[in-house]
Amino acid sequence: QVQLVESGGGLVQAGGSLRLSCAASGLTFRSYAMGWYRQAPGKQRELVALSTMSYSPKYVDSVKGRFTISRDDAKNTVYLQMSSLKPEDTAVYYCAADLSDDVVDPLWWGQGTQVTVSS
Repeated sequence: QVQLVESGGGLVQAGGSLRLSCAASGLTFRSYAMGWYRQAPGKQRELVALSTMSYSPKYVDSVKGRFTISRDDAKNTVYLQMSSLKPEDTAVYYCAADLSDDVVDPLWWGQGTQVTVSS
């Protein structure tokens, strides 16, 4: 049974930082591309960062220079370091795993973790 479990969300002031973690089990972690999606109230879910199977990171323009995705295959964990947070980063953040490097239609999803950035 595949499980993706996110942690690290919370309330932070604008300009602050948070690090999200996603622990995976039940899959061969190094064989998957991993992504972080977010969904704000009333908006569609968007892919904000991904780490390909060859560890190449990609980001949506709105988070470039502020967010960093990394993965530790020994711990079956992917991270999202978020800095210089803005109120518009407020959303539920979801971890996702896919066998395709574009992670556009993930096979597996986590349950989500809330990130709230106050102004």
